[in-house]
Amino acid sequence: MNTFLKANLVVVYALALASLVWPLPLDAGFWLQRICLMLLAVHAIETVVMFKSVRKYAGSLVVSIALSLLFGLLHWMPLAKASSKNGSQ
Repeated sequence: MNTFLKANLVVVYALALASLVWPLPLDAGFWLQRICLMLLAVHAIETVVMFKSVRKYAGSLVVSIALSLLFGLLHWMPLAKASSKNGSQ
């Protein structure tokens, strides 16, 4: 399910980027661009609030921040759950 939701987010971001070059029907490009800006803003707030979990990523911190900005809780929630499981053992 997590992969499905991430794929949907990637499609929304890709369509919003494509709408900058090619017009989409029914003024969808305008709305997709606004939705993506709102998603990025919410994910930026999530990244700051959940930075403790974002830091738990096995790779680079920059990559983890980028993933958190793109996917929000789909990125940091599994990190937080894994961290809490490791902490309780």
